[in-house]
Amino acid sequence: MKIESAGSSGGDMTPAPGAEGRRAVVIGSGFGGLAAAVRLSALGWQVQVLERLGTPGGRARVHEIEGFRFDAGPTIVTVPHLFEDLWKLCGRRLADDVQLVSLDPFYRVRFDDGSWFDYSGDEARMRAEVTRICATDLPGYEAFVREADLCFREGFEALGSTAFRHIGDLIAAVPNMVRMRGWRTIWQMACKHFKDPKLRVAFSFHPLLIGGNPRAVTCTYSLINALERRFGVHWAMGGTGSLVRGLVGLLASRGVPVRLNAEVKRIVVEGGQAKGVLLASGERVDADIVVSNGDTAWTYKHLVEPQHRRRWSDAKLDRMHYSMGLFVWYFGTKRRFEDLPHHQIVLGPRYEGLLEDIFKRHHLSDDFSLYLHRPTATDPQMAPAGCDTFYALSPVPHLDSGTDWAIAAEGYRASIQRRLEETVMPGLGESIVVSHVTTPQHFHDELLSYKGAGFGMEPRLLQSAWFRPHNRSEDVRGLYIVGASGHPGAGVPGVLMSALALETVLPRLGPAAPRPAMPMPAWARRA
Repeated sequence: MKIESAGSSGGDMTPAPGAEGRRAVVIGSGFGGLAAAVRLSALGWQVQVLERLGTPGGRARVHEIEGFRFDAGPTIVTVPHLFEDLWKLCGRRLADDVQLVSLDPFYRVRFDDGSWFDYSGDEARMRAEVTRICATDLPGYEAFVREADLCFREGFEALGSTAFRHIGDLIAAVPNMVRMRGWRTIWQMACKHFKDPKLRVAFSFHPLLIGGNPRAVTCTYSLINALERRFGVHWAMGGTGSLVRGLVGLLASRGVPVRLNAEVKRIVVEGGQAKGVLLASGERVDADIVVSNGDTAWTYKHLVEPQHRRRWSDAKLDRMHYSMGLFVWYFGTKRRFEDLPHHQIVLGPRYEGLLEDIFKRHHLSDDFSLYLHRPTATDPQMAPAGCDTFYALSPVPHLDSGTDWAIAAEGYRASIQRRLEETVMPGLGESIVVSHVTTPQHFHDELLSYKGAGFGMEPRLLQSAWFRPHNRSEDVRGLYIVGASGHPGAGVPGVLMSALALETVLPRLGPAAPRPAMPMPAWARRA
């Protein structure tokens, strides 16, 4: 496969014999877009992927600085079979291209007083960890697990890949929500089952991984606990970028081009029907359907003209609640910190108050909690020999906070460094050899994320399922939505399931016509 420029044809998009009327354009090459392109191609569509940036992956792209490799976005795989299914569609095995390694523990939750909770998939060890923190909460833990399992069955298995198309789908889902008592928040669920404040935090923070405030999102997201116990938490050797390269390779094997530096300025709508896209270069790319893997609010606000939007008007989009922003500090050290696990949550002195500052007050606080990622604990190739690769992620308010990140970024980064030096990384400052930060402003400017929100719309009850942007656009025929800000939501499993849900709402096609493979570029073959 060639790397295509925005002005090139992007490969032969002439329909093969018997495949007329099958042209599909996918906007964005994040996991959702790449998975959608694989599924569309397997169904017989003539597909091309348009990526605005110079490398594929979207939020899952990779930064490489002086021999240090940083995954810019997601860092774990929790439902491997969702990737395996994509490889099977192309007649291959995931293991042919990507090695997944199980992590144990999944992550460590470090509390402000220096104690910690090791979160794993081993039931006996989890019971021991709960007992060590608060023995009287063990029955509550067992009840929490039972309820999380129920939410997994009713939410993930029953509804995760179901595309909501009409009001009947919402009505059909009501019994599931009633059984889960989905009107409660996950914080309320944790408080019901645990008396110890540390355990309440350890079993309620998961929605932060998909952009939700534990004090506001539905308890349905306790399914993450069950999902991790069933499928494990895995690392892709070589980093998340190895999965991106693998998916690009699958597309190349099916003759599907991924065009880089191809910015979409507008989705062409004629007679209420998506007819293709107009690129920033002025080129028009015609298609029978358009699939957007971009931020959904940005897609509607900036790519679809207002006269074509009755449901997703600017006013409605402005009224929605959006996820937090993300401040991410990527840094490499010239020595290894062997005591640190692969994943660690370094909690600050506040939990509930900090969540209020981030999600409701939109106030950038002086204190923070961090997700500290050390991939070299498992995968030394992510850094030069004898070195470590890290990123420290701090949830922060989105751009409604009014923070001028061009001014605030360095001071905030320095505060994170001091906090790490005081807690889990003494001597950090003298060890740093590379450093890079991204802010909510970067998410807005570079990733075209509305308000600089890291995960699109917040997954509250009335912004989930039917109430979330549908996989098949309610406003424009032939426009489809995949990715973190559509249904079912953020997180790698949710994003991949959005592509699965897409299949259920596409127009029916006849037998698929094969397409020739394309040569792989050198960058996609890198280990």
